[in-house]
Amino acid sequence: MNPVLADSGLPYGLPDFASISDDDFLPAYDAALAEHLAEVGDIASDPDPATFVNTVEALENSGRALARANGIFVNLEGPDSNPARQKIAQTLAVRLTEHANTIAMNPRLFARIEAVYATREEVGLTEPQRRLVEQRYRDAVRAGAALDETGQTQMREWSSRLATLTTDFGQRLLDDTNASAVLFDDVADLDGLSDGEIAAARRAATDAGHDGYLIALELPTSQGSVAKLTSADARRRVFEASIRRCARGNEYDTRDTVREIVELRARRARLLGYADHAEYVIAEQTAPSPQAAADLLADLGDAAMAAGGRELDRIADGAQLQPWDVTYALAASQRSGGGIDIDEFEQYCELESVLRDGVFTAAHTLYGLTMTERPDLHGYHPDVRVWEAARDGEGVGLFLGDFFARPSKRGGAWMNNIVDQSRSLGTSPIIVNVSNLTKPDDGEKCLLTLDQVVTVFHEFGHAIHGLLSDVDYVSQSGTSVPRDFVEFPSQVNEMWALHRDVVGGYAKHYRTGEPAPEALLDAVRAATATETAHSTIEYLAAAALDLAWHRLGPDEIPVDVLAFEEQALRAAGLWSELIGPRYRTTYFNHVFAGGYSSGYYSYIWSEVLDAETEQWFLTGGGLDRELGRAFADAVLSRGDSVDPVQAHAAMLGRDAQIGPLLARRGLAAPGE
Repeated sequence: MNPVLADSGLPYGLPDFASISDDDFLPAYDAALAEHLAEVGDIASDPDPATFVNTVEALENSGRALARANGIFVNLEGPDSNPARQKIAQTLAVRLTEHANTIAMNPRLFARIEAVYATREEVGLTEPQRRLVEQRYRDAVRAGAALDETGQTQMREWSSRLATLTTDFGQRLLDDTNASAVLFDDVADLDGLSDGEIAAARRAATDAGHDGYLIALELPTSQGSVAKLTSADARRRVFEASIRRCARGNEYDTRDTVREIVELRARRARLLGYADHAEYVIAEQTAPSPQAAADLLADLGDAAMAAGGRELDRIADGAQLQPWDVTYALAASQRSGGGIDIDEFEQYCELESVLRDGVFTAAHTLYGLTMTERPDLHGYHPDVRVWEAARDGEGVGLFLGDFFARPSKRGGAWMNNIVDQSRSLGTSPIIVNVSNLTKPDDGEKCLLTLDQVVTVFHEFGHAIHGLLSDVDYVSQSGTSVPRDFVEFPSQVNEMWALHRDVVGGYAKHYRTGEPAPEALLDAVRAATATETAHSTIEYLAAAALDLAWHRLGPDEIPVDVLAFEEQALRAAGLWSELIGPRYRTTYFNHVFAGGYSSGYYSYIWSEVLDAETEQWFLTGGGLDRELGRAFADAVLSRGDSVDPVQAHAAMLGRDAQIGPLLARRGLAAPGE
């Protein structure tokens, strides 16, 4: 049997990655797609009247071989790509889209789904069952099932083309990010970087066939190295390389790709009866409308820009700042606060300690999760490590950690599922966290910046959401919630990074083992008590840019991508010569290659719930098992089997308010 589809016999169904070659994938998909179509054909042609069990539940539980193939391939192509996998991804992007369209537009199947939908209130369905019926019906309609033949033909063409374009965008971005790495000849140019970062730059240059030191680019506009490099010219070179990605007129340029993606998304939305792509997307989110999302960004933007002006004046201290100076000056200002250099905190944040004594310990205290490393189990790359997760002594799934950067891995940090939890299928979750930390030389330690510590906590918050899932249906499992809710649990988990009961466990000097001085911890907390105006503006500008692109009609697509970007940010009141968006259009992977189109606002939308939940925890006693259990039972374990916002409100005893978010972001007016 094809090793992609074969039962590995490993715990929790972990794939035997060592037995799988790239040549196995397309044959595996051939078999899996055919099997799924046969299953769907049987459901559609069932002579018995349509019921929840023989139609909706049967459809939900079909396609298991395809789900297995997707779980494996997606978790290879993103973090460990190669030319063969890129080619397979392009082929699959079209095939999988066509496959989904074939199922959605099967008239006999849609008639059966429609019949179950029409009687959903009369047949005694549970809430998860009713929600599943409603979601299946909406998914079919939104995929074109209710269109006439001409409309369905257009939907098929546009969807297939979009699948090709979005896959191509991500591949171009990976290639140009690698091609844009900045080479320095003289180590003196790297003054300000740590010894470990300099060693990594030297190793990267050698691996790329160069002498000298190669600074790889991170996914966002702001680069961690720019906040540290003392040479203004070195900062300029890295900053300019970052903002010019995929807009250099070379083979990796994404501007025409963006224009076509936006146009086709707009045409598809109009065909389905929506004003624009943003309305099409947000109809399935917790936000009531694109305007509601835009209004939140505007309300926060006014306060953020005012705070940003004050922040720039303070850090400039009379000097003339350039864009590549801002994060450096901001970091220097934070370091000098109280006479304590908070960069010293990095010496107390060794990866192993942060994981074992920070992230995992907090999850154990709150939720009863115990993480046991399984060196007998192996991931898809030698750097990937595997842990078994147990809750209150009972195994619940596997967690894979893929922490180190490499040229084959796209930038950023994210969570994926190889297997989703489902009681009806008897499956337990296999969760992956991916990040891009600098891999240390042999014998050295991986030290994390404060931002990286927070990111590790954030991504494990997604993992907790998946590991604690306890639902019947796979499509309601874990993080399968509205996009503008999915970031909420992970943002909540960030709160424990500097909590006194957590940081004291992991913050030990990587050489001496001495605990971090209280004065240093207090300085770090003080420096991060509120978000900088800079980071808020960066985020809001990117979210506004996303909405601006996706509120265009199909006949409004601009010729000049970068000119439109400036115009959109000016219109949103978020244009700044010194503070750009977190992602510019040409390298906005979340929006043009990921699942966040018209949804990048979701981080701040979720943060309203997160800030309220942080106060709920702190008021109730902080790192407390009973509070953790209540949060898990009300929200984390329920996935989309209930309305997640209503579940959160029931836990709080009221709807969330915006006040705690404004305070956290330093945007509340005096006295509020």
